[in-house]
Formats: sequence, C-alpha cells, structure tokens
Amino acid sequence: MGSKTFKTLDEQILLLQEKGLVIDDIDYAKEVLLRENYFFLMGYRHIFLRDDGSRKFIAGTNFRELHGLFNFDRQLRNILFKNILIVENNLKSILSHVMSKNHGFKEQNYLNADNFVKDYSKTRQINDLIRKMRRQISVNGKQHSATSHYINNYGYIPLWIVVKVLSFGIVGELYQVLQKEDQEEISKIYGVSVYNLMNYFPLLANYRNLCAHEDLCFNNKTHKRIEHTKYHDILNIPKNEEDEYIYGANDLFAIVIIMKQILKDEDFVLMMNEISYELDILDGKVDTIEMEKILEAMGFPTNYKEIVRI
Repeated sequence: MGSKTFKTLDEQILLLQEKGLVIDDIDYAKEVLLRENYFFLMGYRHIFLRDDGSRKFIAGTNFRELHGLFNFDRQLRNILFKNILIVENNLKSILSHVMSKNHGFKEQNYLNADNFVKDYSKTRQINDLIRKMRRQISVNGKQHSATSHYINNYGYIPLWIVVKVLSFGIVGELYQVLQKEDQEEISKIYGVSVYNLMNYFPLLANYRNLCAHEDLCFNNKTHKRIEHTKYHDILNIPKNEEDEYIYGANDLFAIVIIMKQILKDEDFVLMMNEISYELDILDGKVDTIEMEKILEAMGFPTNYKEIVRI
C-alpha cells in the first residue's frame, strides 16, 4: 500500500480538476481548502460521483456545490447539537429529581449499588458505571463553580448538581440500570416506553458527540435501529425486502423521530423549521444532483415536513 504524501493547495486543486470537478474561482477554492481541510471536504464527494466506478465527479459538478453541502452539514450539526443539549439537560434534571426523591441525593445514595436494579447480570455494569461516575466527578467537579461551592461549603455534591459534570452517555447508561419503578416513573414523564428510552438515549449521545466533533452527519448511519413507531405508519414509510423501514430506522430521520417524542412541541417545531430552512438554502446551491438524492442520503422521506403536524 502506497503512502500518502503532502500536497500543496495548487496540487490539491489540480487533483480535484483531474477528477472532473469544476473550479471557476481558484482563490476561493484555495481559501476553503486551507481553512476546512481537503480530507474533510472530500467526505462529501460521494454523493456527487458518477455511478460507473470511475471515482470521478458527475459532469458539471462545481466546487461550490461540494462546499455548499459541507456548509449545510455544519449548520445541520449546529441545529441538532443545541436540541440534543436540551434533551440532555432535561434527562439530567428528571433523573436527578426521581433518584433524589426515591433514594436520597448524597454520594452515599447515588453511588450506592444497592439503589440500582437488583439484577446479578448487571452487577459488573453497575460497579463499572459507579467507577466512571466517581472519575468524572473527580476530574470535572473542580472545574465548575456549582460543584466547587457544594464541596467547599457542605462537603458533598447533591445529585441535581453532580449531573452537570456527568456526560450524556453516563446519564443515559444510568437510566438503563435504575430500578424498574424509577425507570417507569421517568418513562411516564416522557410518554415513551422504558424499552424505547433505553434505545434512544445511547443513539442521541452518539449524535451529540458526532456533532460536537464536526464529524460527517447528514448521511450518518447508526448500528442500532429504532423500533416501529406510529410516525412510520402515518408517513407511509416503505419497507425493504427484509421488512425493514427504508427511512427512519438507523439514519438521521430516526433521530428526528426520537426528538419528536421527547422534545417539547415548540422546540421540535423550531428544530424542523431550521432544518427545512437549511435544506432550502442548499437547494439553491446544488444543481448537478436532485435534492431528493440528498434527502435519501439523510433518510428523509419526501413528506418529512408532515411529522411536524402529527
């Protein structure tokens, strides 16, 4: 396998042109490549490539289209990220309230394995989780004024404060090992089954990290698939030969379906309006391919806007 070599901006431009990409403003293209990184920008090339295996761009594809999709994905990540943060904050508040009310709010309560599910098969998971919580409290606790305040003035950190320094992944994992009664109490607040919440939180935590690190988002596929919901039926989402939904299972629209269920209505409407706005902007920048191709890559059915009115 040949090794990669450094290429100057001029060499990068030449390489793109050899692949059939139209560049009508060299200075603009160089500025983008310098600031955004050739490798990251090329993560968006696949949707513009010919289907003959040549790895060349569809005739007429312009550098501005590629950059337009890149910018769309950045705006999409920003929209998703701020709304997933709302979900994260809501979960931390709800979980800390339920746990504090039912089991106590000091370290001896929320770091006590006896206050979690009585299931021998989950003993190791619970102990590992408690160790991770202790580590995050130790590492992050001193960096936040609220946690420092409680440590210095009271000698402990109540659970409703400590969740501030715990990651979304940790809090989502906490939900999975709560006692059944605690899980059901939280489930009723969301109006979503315990089983679905246990599947939803890890997926949202995964997308949170993806957005935070500016990874490719619009066509991301998850390993896990969400279960059938009423939204699949109402939107008439088709299935493939394996009886699996073509859209809204392990793609970005699956995340939209999750958010529909656990965000407040006004937050969800605003999120979808912002996504639709960015799609409209992208539509004005892309000429070589149809927008339906981009929606398909996102897992969005053509009638995706109807989910707002359901």
